[in-house]
Amino acid sequence: MPGLMVHLGATVLCAHGGQAQPTSPAPRVLVSGQPVATQPVPYVVAGCPFVPPGGNGPCVTAQWVVAATRVLVGGVPAVLQDSQAVCVPTGTPLTVVVTQLRVRGT
Repeated sequence: MPGLMVHLGATVLCAHGGQAQPTSPAPRVLVSGQPVATQPVPYVVAGCPFVPPGGNGPCVTAQWVVAATRVLVGGVPAVLQDSQAVCVPTGTPLTVVVTQLRVRGT
């Protein structure tokens, strides 16, 4: 499915409201003047308030498992607004809330 490309300035949240950022976006490809996110790069989640009793703790990192099929950045799939990610250790998804509005991919 087509979706907007995710960049460093995008607002990405875990299911509990923690802010997620890529550890190293692709510096050679820019959208809206900011580097784009790619699938193999993990995200770091900060400020996740989820602390289950005797559970596995709040979201710490996330990994994209589904990304663009036709748009590659440096030979790897780009992250799109409709891409799917899984947080560790909770197993909950990330949600792209706000991103740039000009560049789409599939």
